Order: sequence, then C-alpha cells, then structure tokens
Amino acid sequence: MNADWTKGGEGIVYQSCAACGKVQYFRRSFCAACGAPDPVEKSASGRGTVYATSLVCRAATPETRAHVPYNILLVDTPEGFRMMTHGDHDLAIGDQVSATFQPFAGRLVPYFAKEK
Repeated sequence: MNADWTKGGEGIVYQSCAACGKVQYFRRSFCAACGAPDPVEKSASGRGTVYATSLVCRAATPETRAHVPYNILLVDTPEGFRMMTHGDHDLAIGDQVSATFQPFAGRLVPYFAKEK
C-alpha cells in the first residue's frame, strides 16, 4: 500500500486504469473513463504546475479560522491529474511547485511551494 495523505501518510496516491490507461485522482473501485474494475494505485511525484490559485480570507469552518488567510491551489501533476491543495501565498499560475505535508485543521495535508 502506498503512503497517502488521505489516510494520514505523507504521500499522494492516484489510480491508473490497466484497460484504458486513464488516470484518476479520487479513489474509486472502477475506472471513471471506461468502467473497468480495480484501477491500480500509484504514488505521485509530489510535483506539478499551478493551474489556479485563490487566497481564502474568510474561514469556512471554526477549525480553519486559525489558518486564515490560506491559499487554495489547483495543481496539474506530471502524472496527468489535477488536484486541489494548499500552498504558499506568493504562488502564481504557471509556477512549478513541489509538495511537503503540513497540518491544517487537524489533518496532515499536501502543501505546495515553488520548486527551488
């Protein structure tokens, strides 16, 4: 089993379909593109390109209040999926980024910063 942040680990897991080759980020028991069962889990590199960024200045829940302002990103990965995640405030569309894992509202989440 690959380490995955959704299960408390420090890793990003995606799935790949053996039948059609499509990738998907949200874990399912079937391929969302062709319906084939049991897509294979793979570990992502933790790298990507910023597709969109939005600075959140109003807490959505009491648990997130301590983190305001925080940046929400859409990141395109070289593996072929797009994910919503957290990141540095100075990021812009097109920036090359890489992930670490930081606590946010009681969970360990992927956090992206510019690649050095």
